[in-house]
Amino acid sequence: MAGRRNADGDLFGDGSADGSSVERPAGESGKGVRTQPLADRLRPGVLEDVCGQEHLLGPQGALSLMLGRGSLSSLILWGGPGCGKTTIARLLADRAGLQFTQISAVFSGVADLKRAFEQAAQRRQVMGQGTLLFVDEIHRFNRAQQDGFLPYVERGTVVLVGATTENPSFALNAALLSRCQVLVLHRLDEASLEALLQRAEREIGRALPVTEEARATLRAMADGDGRYLLNMAEQLAAMPEQAPLDTAHLTQVLAKRAILYDRDREEHYNLISALHKSLRGSDPDAGLYWFARMLEGGEDPRYIARRLTRFAAEDVGQADPAALPFAVSAWETYERLGSPEGELALAQLVVRLATSPKSNAVYVAYKRARALARETGSLMPPAHIRNAPTRLMRDLGYGKGYEYDHDQEDAFSGQDYFPDGMERPVLYEPTDRGREAGLREVMARRDAIRAGRGKERGER
Repeated sequence: MAGRRNADGDLFGDGSADGSSVERPAGESGKGVRTQPLADRLRPGVLEDVCGQEHLLGPQGALSLMLGRGSLSSLILWGGPGCGKTTIARLLADRAGLQFTQISAVFSGVADLKRAFEQAAQRRQVMGQGTLLFVDEIHRFNRAQQDGFLPYVERGTVVLVGATTENPSFALNAALLSRCQVLVLHRLDEASLEALLQRAEREIGRALPVTEEARATLRAMADGDGRYLLNMAEQLAAMPEQAPLDTAHLTQVLAKRAILYDRDREEHYNLISALHKSLRGSDPDAGLYWFARMLEGGEDPRYIARRLTRFAAEDVGQADPAALPFAVSAWETYERLGSPEGELALAQLVVRLATSPKSNAVYVAYKRARALARETGSLMPPAHIRNAPTRLMRDLGYGKGYEYDHDQEDAFSGQDYFPDGMERPVLYEPTDRGREAGLREVMARRDAIRAGRGKERGER
């Protein structure tokens, strides 16, 4: 079977995009055919040669254990482009003795699925051979189409192997997920990328014309995508003989791989979570890094500004009350200046929030208050703090006994403001950090005064 590049550019992808098989001309071995891309020529022939997925293919890896037991279950392979999803699926079929059939959710519809299932059922009945149905970009099938897999997976008509770059929790039906094992493929690390470069050099027959420093840059430019790395290596190999390229010349010759970032899917949430947690952990360097990653990925700075403002209220709070107006000011500065000038104000906000004392006491108190409000329903305020605009209301005791705090010592009366008969809760508990340390002392003194007044009322 000749290899074709699948829809998401998967590393060493086999099969045509529309799922049809492609036969090689007689005598064509594949290896060394110069019309083939380098990545296609270097496609592994056995699972042991797949780079970067030792956690699945090593002796104790999930796939190795499955094959050792002789039972291959339906799978969802989740990983970025160029990590080997298609190759692993094809090699699993070879190892398990199954017919490999491939379709792509980009190019296939209900009719293609129906035909694949019918062929698999006939193959099983007539030849006694099972089918591994590989569905590339399975997340692109809608919910109804995904439901169509269920009876065939349950009956064992096919072993389904779906490939996706999206988080299966969000992109796939729960019913389909419950019938498949999700396996996460890692982006290729430095060692795996270097192993691919060395394979490429053996295939090419000479070393790539780059310095050691440029070679490291080349691996970084691939950003974990093995196919992209090999495509760049092929461009370098095609250059005329010359002195090795340094990093500056390398970046002029080759285009850097676009950063993987989807503003409405998992990577969006992963990066904003990383930014939020870095700030909560008081790490300005990490905060700036994730902030920059989001900007480089094309995130709307207004979204980041909104989340940073929320952080100022939730995680800094009363430990540094000035952080919230600072956040609003930085947001307004961005709105006035736009990009890229206004992004500096947001960078300053990132550093300010990371280095501020932290307290979520207000956030915790707010959640407690909401829960308490739901529990207590419609309890009325005590009579002494009710509004009394009419004579009737005053005759009914509204406002009677209210003590004007500004007339009391230290402007504090210590009256009870909760509904009659309700035990006084503790909702806001200041920390001993930042400005809240002083608040903690003030509130402790006031609590003592309230307790004394409560004791007096009880004695009377």
